[in-house]
Amino acid sequence: MAAVVVLIAVTGVVIAINNASSGPGAEPSGDIINTDAGTVSFGDGTNTIDTYIDFLCPYCNQFEQSVGPTIDELVKGGTVTLNVHPVTILDGHSSPAGYSSRSASAFFAVAAADPDKAYAFMQALFANQPAEGSAGLTNEQIVDLAKQAGVSMTDDLEKAITSDRYQKYALAQSLPAGATGTPHLEVNGEAVAVTMDPAKDITAHLK
Repeated sequence: MAAVVVLIAVTGVVIAINNASSGPGAEPSGDIINTDAGTVSFGDGTNTIDTYIDFLCPYCNQFEQSVGPTIDELVKGGTVTLNVHPVTILDGHSSPAGYSSRSASAFFAVAAADPDKAYAFMQALFANQPAEGSAGLTNEQIVDLAKQAGVSMTDDLEKAITSDRYQKYALAQSLPAGATGTPHLEVNGEAVAVTMDPAKDITAHLK
């Protein structure tokens, strides 16, 4: 009987996740958001860097800490355009499920409302990344984190974060064909194997 109860509970979580991802949901809009591609873009350089990341992924955090500073410098220097693709492949790895999609929803919300601070908020989400298997940050903690990152917190933005306004949209995003996990990196349209070395991962592939 206990096994049946556990099975029902697990099935319920799966159904809840599937239901959350059904339907188009609200789409974020803003100057740095491409809703068709599911990206938030920074910079205007001729070189392009595309990163597919999950805010719960520890390797994505490692990538941000090791390679992120180089990307940040290149974006600020006008050399590259960074296209960030939030995905939610680890959504079931928090307890309860849903942290990946909640944090991605918050990131889209900040990008729409305060694009100048979206990069700093992304960095803050990684700097304060919860452990896999944990409950993750609450939405209220994410709001506080955004404020600490300098985001202008309007009533509408706070509501967008606490209500998971863009969660369904985040759940609808996926890795590109051929990608096996996060972080997935592409430089100037070509997939690059991530080594956590900025010279090998980024600089060597710039034009």
